[in-house]
Amino acid sequence: MTVSESQAAHPHGAGEHTGPEGWKTAATMLQDASPITVPDGASAMTVHVEWEPGDPGTPPHRHSGPAFGYVIEGAVRFELEGEPERVVEAGGTFWEPGGDLIHYQDGNALTDARTEFVVTMMCAPGKPMLELVDAQELAQRAHLRAPRPTP
Repeated sequence: MTVSESQAAHPHGAGEHTGPEGWKTAATMLQDASPITVPDGASAMTVHVEWEPGDPGTPPHRHSGPAFGYVIEGAVRFELEGEPERVVEAGGTFWEPGGDLIHYQDGNALTDARTEFVVTMMCAPGKPMLELVDAQELAQRAHLRAPRPTP
């Protein structure tokens, strides 16, 4: 049985994880993202992020390649250009395609607890891990942002 057959047979990692065949059920598929575009010559970077209660996170930004995240603890307020804001709780995953797309929010959705997540990003050669988006560009692209929730 191949790993992909194991994932199909045990998509949630069900089963005993012991013995010589335990590797077949030890893995749990957390996310399957497609389509993805990885910049030629990209490097991969994995970052552990910890936000204090209520921290709004990184200001609006973009990544040069795709990013894949897993929330370890707490809840992340996540918003990409063109998609409604959502909350990803501990055990949940998120991803973004990178490129020109603006990532508006990645902060702590909780006001009374810390949030931790791990994110792996594919970075185009010679580009920073993330680039902040200035107020002028945010205003020019405001029509691309999903409607904001009403308080």
